[in-house]
Parts: sequence; C-alpha cells; structure tokens
Amino acid sequence: MNSTMFNAGDILETIRMIQDECLDIRTTTMGISLLDCIDPDINKACDKVYDKITRKAEKLVETGEKIEKEYGIPIINKRIAVTPIAMLAAACPKDSPVKFAKALQRAAETCGVNFVGGYSALVHKGFSAGDLELIRSIPEALDVTTRLCSSVNVGSTRSGINMDAVRIMGDIVLESAKLTADRQCVGPSKLVIFCNAPEDNPFMAGAFHGVGEPDTVINVGVSGPGVVKTALEQVRGENFEVLCETIKKTAFKITRVGQLVAQEASRRLGIPFGIIDLSLAPTPAIGDSVAGILEEIGLEYAGAPGTTAALALLNDQVKKGGVMASSYVGGLSGAFIPVSEDQGMIDAVQAGALTLEKLEAMTCVCSVGLDMIAVPGKTSAASLSGIIADEMAIGMVNQKTTAVRLIPVAGKDVGDIVEFGGLLGYAPVMPVNEFSCEKFISRTGMINLIEIHAVTERIAFRVAIALIEQSLVSRGIHSFKN
Repeated sequence: MNSTMFNAGDILETIRMIQDECLDIRTTTMGISLLDCIDPDINKACDKVYDKITRKAEKLVETGEKIEKEYGIPIINKRIAVTPIAMLAAACPKDSPVKFAKALQRAAETCGVNFVGGYSALVHKGFSAGDLELIRSIPEALDVTTRLCSSVNVGSTRSGINMDAVRIMGDIVLESAKLTADRQCVGPSKLVIFCNAPEDNPFMAGAFHGVGEPDTVINVGVSGPGVVKTALEQVRGENFEVLCETIKKTAFKITRVGQLVAQEASRRLGIPFGIIDLSLAPTPAIGDSVAGILEEIGLEYAGAPGTTAALALLNDQVKKGGVMASSYVGGLSGAFIPVSEDQGMIDAVQAGALTLEKLEAMTCVCSVGLDMIAVPGKTSAASLSGIIADEMAIGMVNQKTTAVRLIPVAGKDVGDIVEFGGLLGYAPVMPVNEFSCEKFISRTGMINLIEIHAVTERIAFRVAIALIEQSLVSRGIHSFKN
C-alpha cells in the first residue's frame, strides 16, 4: 500500500472494518461504450457487442480477484455497464432488441461477471428510434437472461416527466413479474425506472455507460453500513456535531479504501479510473444495515418520527466525507434504503413502523428511491405507474436522482414473505393504496416544470429591476437603462 495514504494504524483499522464490520468493495464495474458496434444488421451488431465486451473485460474478474487476494479487501461483485442498448436498436428497427439481450448475457457468462447493465433507454424528453421497441422487449429480455439488468430514465429536472413513458412502465413491470412468476417474480428486481439517472453509476440494476463517458472506464462502488454503525456506537449520547463528524470521518476512511482499489484496478487493466461511488448499500447480513444506523442515531425503528431528518443527516455527512477523501466521488453516493436487502428495514416493516408512504418521504433525502419493494400481485399497472410518477416528481423538483424498483409478486398479498436469494434477500409484501389513479395516469404528455421555473426567474428579475429603478429615482436619478 502507498505509505502516504495509510499508516500502520490505518491498516489495522481497515482490517478490523473488513473482518468485523462488513466493509467491502461492493462492485468494480467496467463501463464500455458500444457506439462503435452500431450496425443495421442486428446479427453483425450483436457479434460486435459480444466481441468488444469480451475483449475489453477479458481480465476484469481475474484482476479483481488478484487485488482482493493481495490487499485482503473483499470485492463482492465484478460487473459491466454498457451504452444504452436502445441506441443500437435504433439502427435495426425491424428486429427484436432481445437479440442484444442474449448477446449481453453470453458476454457476461464468458467474462464471468455477475451482471451486465445497460439494457436501457433514456426517454425523459420523449421517444426516439429504438426506445419503444426496447422498452416493450424488457419483460422478455429479463425472462430469458439471468445476468442482464435494465433501466429506463423517464424524467429529469430540466425536461420534466414523460408521463407516456411512466404509464408504459407500469405495464412493463407487471408483465415482467408475470413472465417470471415461477421464479418469485424476479424480473422486476433487475429493472429500475429513473429520474435524473447518473451516467457513471456502478451499482445494479441501474448502471449504464453514459454517452459522455470515455470508451472504457473503471468505476468502483464501496459500502460499509456496519462500519458507520460501529463508529456511532462509540459516541452514543453525544451531540449532533460529534455525530456528524463521526459519520464524516468514517466515510472518509471508507472512500480511501475504495480509491486504492479503483486506482489499482485502473492501472492493471490499463483503462481510465472514473469515479468512486460511496453508497451505504446494505445486505441481508446481520450488522450491514442502513436501518441499523438510523436506530443507532436514536430511532426505535426506521419509519419512526424523525426518520427523514436522521436519514438526511446521514446522507449529507456521507457525501461530505467522500468528497473530502477523493476528487472522483460520483455515481449515486449516499445511503440506499432497499427493503429486501436490509434486515433492519424488513424488521421495521413487520413491526408496522415503516410504510410505503414513509419510504417515499425518505427518498426525498436519500441517494436513490423506492428500492426492492415487494407489493401484492393484484396491484394494477395504473397504481404502479402512479407510484413511479410520485417518485419521479420528487427527483424532478428536488434536482436529485430518484428511482423505483417495485416487485408485484404473483399470488402474494400483504404480510406474505417472498424470498429472492443472495444479495437481493427477502421481503415482506407491503400494502399499496388501493384508491384509483387510472384517470390521472391515462392522460398523455409531459409534466414539465421548466416553464414555471423560467417564469419565476423572469418575474424575480423584473422585480429586482423595478426595485433598483425605484431606489435610483428616490435619490434623484431619473435616467436608467435596462
């Protein structure tokens, strides 16, 4: 290790965090541009996609395993993110985009990665060639693959919310659940609907390689809710200043470990280092819980009064600590609140402390949104779209990334348990408001706040000019040019 980055005490502390507090590199994700694979012949395009991915990511898993062994830092997942496939599908409109899904699956299997993300479309301002075809193919694509992840960006602060896309995505989520009903409706667990999607997110299922990114890049996601909780146990009863400083310093240390791995992977693979995403991403493992941090801060359960304030504090200090540690913090960075992946969240739901509505309020201040939430299989497509629309509005108005990953589980109702397995964990099925939003969702077009913002700015400017003119006149100055 670089001695200027770590001293002996730092190294021993890092070892403790890894062994006892669930610190890990959650993912090393290689971003790969597929823009040079576009071809009107879909079979040729798929061959180009497979060849480029397997060439660029040939040593990704091997390199990650060597770094893991040499430095003793667990690297849980090795993943690939690619250019939104809708851009490639646009060149071959007569063919099913599912062929690309199968090519990505083959490439992922050849490279040995856990997941490949980028079966995606960016439709926040409307649909272009390839977008609708890809979106409509998502249920089938997720049904016939095991390592593919998909995402659709339906809104942004600058453009508003594409409500046509929101309406369609309710149908897509429901159809994906039906096609994978024999596998606990796992399809929607690999589908994320975004507002303000980041182009450099290394976490699945929402990762894709943005068009503004280099040809290839290494992005690293680092996590450690257990490390933060353990640190906070040492300052129980202290004031908020001490609490915030403790979180910030801990986030700093976690980020430095991530930067070490990212730079080493970049050097060995010979491709640029992109960003470190410091996100407190929980797992089903005991002690690796964001809800546990909230309880340590002083809540009986996540969802109790004060939860949103506590989560805002946590998210803010994590970001500050990360930025202090590295100039390359990006992606989502903050705290994740996926229900099925966090034992503390599961306990809160089962205790009646945490509801879907409270989770929605919490997403105003956390890193992502409504994540890995199981809902009754009888939930209508319109209700799913309504929930998506609500979450997109939070992202649009607050100028932040928000996302939805809902899983309507066929044959399950409120209180039932659904097992997803692995890092996806298990989840109690949560109730959904059963009052109808059908008429609202059936409207077409955009929800666009840009004009309101622009008008507000113009009014503010004119008021300022009027006040300046009034001030000048009061001082006897009668000539003023706009």
